[in-house]
Amino acid sequence: AEGAARRTLARLHAGELDLLYVSPERLMTESFLERLRGIELALFAIDEAHCVSQWGHDFRPEYLALGELRGQFSGVPLMALTATADEATREEVVAKLHLGKARLFVAGFDRPNIRYTVVEKIRPAEQLLAFLKTREGDSGIVYCLTRRRTEEVAQRLVRAGILAGPYHAGMSTAERTAVQDAFLADRLHVVVATVAFGMGIDKPDVRFVVHHDVPKSIESYYQETGRAGRDGMAAEAYLLFGMQDVVTVRTLIEQGTDADQVRVELHKLNAMIGLAESEQCRRRALLGYFGEELGADCGNCDICRDPPRRYDATVDAQKLLSCIYRVGQRFGARHVVEVLRGADTARLRELGHDRLSTYGIGREHSVEAWLSLVRQLIHRGLLRQDITAYSTLKLTPAAWPVLRGEQRLELAVPREREPGKTAGRTRERLTADGREVDELLFERLRVLRRRLAEERGVPAYVVFSDATLAAMAALRPRTRDELARVSGVGHTKLARYGDAFLAELRR
Repeated sequence: AEGAARRTLARLHAGELDLLYVSPERLMTESFLERLRGIELALFAIDEAHCVSQWGHDFRPEYLALGELRGQFSGVPLMALTATADEATREEVVAKLHLGKARLFVAGFDRPNIRYTVVEKIRPAEQLLAFLKTREGDSGIVYCLTRRRTEEVAQRLVRAGILAGPYHAGMSTAERTAVQDAFLADRLHVVVATVAFGMGIDKPDVRFVVHHDVPKSIESYYQETGRAGRDGMAAEAYLLFGMQDVVTVRTLIEQGTDADQVRVELHKLNAMIGLAESEQCRRRALLGYFGEELGADCGNCDICRDPPRRYDATVDAQKLLSCIYRVGQRFGARHVVEVLRGADTARLRELGHDRLSTYGIGREHSVEAWLSLVRQLIHRGLLRQDITAYSTLKLTPAAWPVLRGEQRLELAVPREREPGKTAGRTRERLTADGREVDELLFERLRVLRRRLAEERGVPAYVVFSDATLAAMAALRPRTRDELARVSGVGHTKLARYGDAFLAELRR
């Protein structure tokens, strides 16, 4: 590696390079800066600039040193780029990089082709498999919080017959490269990964991104879901949301030693919880976080397609709060629900909880419905989870007026969907201009594309994008002239691949 670095620097000094990519850590060493002083530089471009900001979702202290570039190379323009920065983050990036009166260019955050869906995490293994069955053959990414879970989920998918592979920082470079190359070539349909996967991956036909665990911030969620549908065709962002994941993430954050950073990260996590718990249009809530207004509800997210129904939850809340109080506020949600539903277990009998007045008073609701109620009461501030004591549930002062009957409570009816079911999900595929696609023909064209890509040693999308294949499957061109009129088929690709695709289209 050092030999390659020396050769690159030699080419730099010889004037043979137009662009040099370098990490902040290496760039800001005195020896490297000294080398740059003897070169005529045209621009410093800082990518992932949100890493400069403590308000950013991915703060890296080494990025702060980049602020010194303005003083040391005052005549060289500096550009900072990021895809995920709210207003506070943008202001801090300008300040920390000493950009002064920098011109600010803010593009829209809206990705209208992505459908946002949040599902309560009940039986994640079943839910994930059921979702993937609706996406058979499509390329997608499943994000997990830990390396161990990444391996476990990937193995489970392989056993279910899905072409899947894991990707995380604990794997060797060769292993990660093999997974990445197989994904780009469509030999793998699903990559199960930690957030290490995705940076620099240019695969426009990713049709879905699943978050198996809750992301740490809305910025992370937006960045990761944004890896779907870059070809402009319909894609889905599917989040399995469970409060236990929130407890895990919060615990990891609170182990930090920098009090200010812990405070910022908790603020970011709470905003993410708010988005997942929101009962308004997901796209409106997401864009609102970045300071962008949506003219009307999107009509495409789970909330718009299947609006939550509301009911008077006062009695249910009183049963739940009373049960938590009766067990001494010393147990987690699962145990409390077992008491409410009158579970016949040795542990309940040992503790004497089968003799409580609240034992069995909630048999009319499923486990999932009670857990949904717990989640909503936490979100409303009537309950809190004590993460220092095994996630035990404790009443807050706001719980008592409801418990005493002084205040009524309206909540969303729990959505007890089948695992993996999304609101109004359909396998129908449409082109960008709304034409219906022949699915069988589309799949045959994909098989042909993969074979041609493997023969040429290039990623499948380099042959033709999914959008172009979908247009072919909708328009069914029969001649070279007709094929040339399909969006994405230029003269070079027509000459290189036209005969093979026309043969398939004429079958």
